[in-house]
Amino acid sequence: MWLLPLVGYLGSIVGFCFLTLAIASGLYYLAELVEEHTVIAKRFLTKLIYFIIGLQLLLCVVDRFPLLSTLLGIGSHVVYLGNMRRFPYVRLTDPLFITSCVLVLLNHYVWLQHFSHHQERAYQNASSYYDIPEDVPTFTEIASYFGLCVWLVPFALFVSLSASDNVLPTMGSESVSSGDLGGGSKSARRGQGMIKAVVENVLAGIGEVGAMAGWKRHDDHRLS
Repeated sequence: MWLLPLVGYLGSIVGFCFLTLAIASGLYYLAELVEEHTVIAKRFLTKLIYFIIGLQLLLCVVDRFPLLSTLLGIGSHVVYLGNMRRFPYVRLTDPLFITSCVLVLLNHYVWLQHFSHHQERAYQNASSYYDIPEDVPTFTEIASYFGLCVWLVPFALFVSLSASDNVLPTMGSESVSSGDLGGGSKSARRGQGMIKAVVENVLAGIGEVGAMAGWKRHDDHRLS
């Protein structure tokens, strides 16, 4: 068989493209939802941070999770909480925002090392190769911990935060015309979500590549 593997590769590429588009559309919708309900989103994220801090404390006390790693996770969520002071606006050069990005990666590395070493020690102490230790967390449990306690809050913040370059101009920036003051556009009154900006820039880049390749939209045909 030489044709069926090619069909399999083609199907994988098409499926990956559809999955990427679905994820991008979902993130775009979430960003729109947060922009429409900023106050509710801020309350939800704040309560979510407190919930995960409490969950990490319970895991440390009940399931004997390592104390230093737990303190690192709690401290990281305290730093994430500091980003809520000007929610949903954020400066990409803000030291607190940069520290949050570093802590996300550090938390992922620390907990990945913890679970991998825990599994390695458990299987080394097993009497037989076919024995399954009882105290080894399953893949579902590990993935759930990473999803809830490591990635959920940073991901939610990334979807919710808006770039501060798009907020209302200050006294040191360009003056606003009277027409903008009376009925300015929606994008001028508030910042655009970073996810929306990323998706729109990607779509604009795809459109430019298509234009360079000679592809024209239906509007261009009508104008010509």
